[in-house]
Amino acid sequence: MRLPFFQPKALADAGPLYRAIVAEARRPDWYREAQVPDTLDGRFAVLTTLLSLADIRLERGADPARALGPRLAEAFIADMDVQMREQGFGDPSLGKQVRMMVGALASRIDRWRRAVEAIDPWDETTRMSLYGYAVPEGKASAQAVEATKLWWQRLQATGDSALMTGQMG
Repeated sequence: MRLPFFQPKALADAGPLYRAIVAEARRPDWYREAQVPDTLDGRFAVLTTLLSLADIRLERGADPARALGPRLAEAFIADMDVQMREQGFGDPSLGKQVRMMVGALASRIDRWRRAVEAIDPWDETTRMSLYGYAVPEGKASAQAVEATKLWWQRLQATGDSALMTGQMG
């Protein structure tokens, strides 16, 4: 006899949203106009910045959107595991490296939550999130600030269902 309330609950698939975020992080504008270094660290900074804002947007959605947040983090962890293995990291150091990356993501989410709530300045948060202490001269950091604002506006303007399937306007 199978009772319906003992059935495992199907988990939402964060793959489409994660792939949309990765596609955004791969846009050359981040590295050309905003001058984020086109390195592993720079790409990681862009990805986790965009992922942080998407996570915060999911938190502000209805129950299904909020439930997708942990799945999005799991997609990130799985991707980082694959990326690290491809870079040659072995099992003894892999767990530590992935934990450090997850910690960096959590730190960015906290920092961006404060910017979204207008507790901390958006431009300062953008610069710290994307460049750390090596902010480029000229218009590049202003481009980065504008790009993160546009990303946040796109996330906010997208309904939960579309967002959950990675279809941002």
